[in-house]
Amino acid sequence: MGSAGSNLSSSQEGKAKKICEKQEEIENMIEVVDALAIKLLQRFNYSASAMRTAAHHLAEVQSLQVEPVELKGRLTEVISNYDASCKRIAADGPVSLQSSVKPFAVAISNSKTFSSWSSLPRDTQVP
Repeated sequence: MGSAGSNLSSSQEGKAKKICEKQEEIENMIEVVDALAIKLLQRFNYSASAMRTAAHHLAEVQSLQVEPVELKGRLTEVISNYDASCKRIAADGPVSLQSSVKPFAVAISNSKTFSSWSSLPRDTQVP
């Protein structure tokens, strides 16, 4: 029985060794999965942060779209006030100024190109 007991013992030791090796492999796999999960979570958090930032920037676009409309309205008002002032100076202002002022609308209509301020004649450019 001694040899059978020893065979059984070595068989059990072999099985125990295989079980330990499998457990070690499983533990290593778990560590790899943990590391990958952490990296995935970091990337997810980065993506979520980037999306929040993008959403914030997109929310600001609406106000930026409204600004040009408001600015155009204000510019139209300023030009209208400038034209009215020029007409008053031309009609009732000092003689020395009457010849030097031209309403903005007249200055633009005398210009050949409407695309930029630089295309206006030098004496009618807005500072």
